[in-house]
Amino acid sequence: MTVDDYYTYSDGVLTFTRKNASTFAKEIAGDFNPIHDPDARRFCVPGDLLFAVVLDLHQARGHMDFEFEQMVDDKARLGIEEQASGLKMTDSNGKQFLDVAYSGDAVQSATANSALIEAYVKFSGKTFPFLLVELMQKNNVMINPQRPLVIYRKMSLKLHDTTCENFELAFTDSNLQVDGKKGEVALNFDILSDDKVVGSGTKNMLLGGLREYQQSVIDELVDDYNAIKSRYLSSSA
Repeated sequence: MTVDDYYTYSDGVLTFTRKNASTFAKEIAGDFNPIHDPDARRFCVPGDLLFAVVLDLHQARGHMDFEFEQMVDDKARLGIEEQASGLKMTDSNGKQFLDVAYSGDAVQSATANSALIEAYVKFSGKTFPFLLVELMQKNNVMINPQRPLVIYRKMSLKLHDTTCENFELAFTDSNLQVDGKKGEVALNFDILSDDKVVGSGTKNMLLGGLREYQQSVIDELVDDYNAIKSRYLSSSA
């Protein structure tokens, strides 16, 4: 996977096109959320692509915390402000979109760095329906099917061994804290290399418009999602 096919970083300015960001979501992350479609009214660059850009430009570190503060669209012109212990993505008005804190040793090879990017975004792209539906059912709540609100809030990872050359992610557990019509999800995972656990991490999301769980409604939502995915894969085959 070549991450720089999906973004442009020139003269200190980071930009995205709708087409490239959407292709990354669908073909790399396996994420078919309509908000990433090129013609989406409220188009949003996938948070997983922002994660990939950071690692592509700066290499993964032993401990990294990402906080997604604003949605990024194709009109955003972002600068990357590097600091001793992290970086920030801001626009020309000082509006902050992403805050990254890191520490520890860097992953030692470009091959390993690319492997970690690919492993994470493939895991993250499985959030819906594979992980989120089961979690909502367990907590007897669901998102609004007419206007699903799922916001990528933050993620963190810790690597105990940065000398590895390959990585896989394995889901471990999850939880959902419900507060009225809002909820916060934590998806936890282990990072493996050659079947050995070499790290761990968490992906956090915010849910809005929660209401009582209805299996028939969720089934229809999942069917629609799978149909969108199937049509795309058929047309691009």
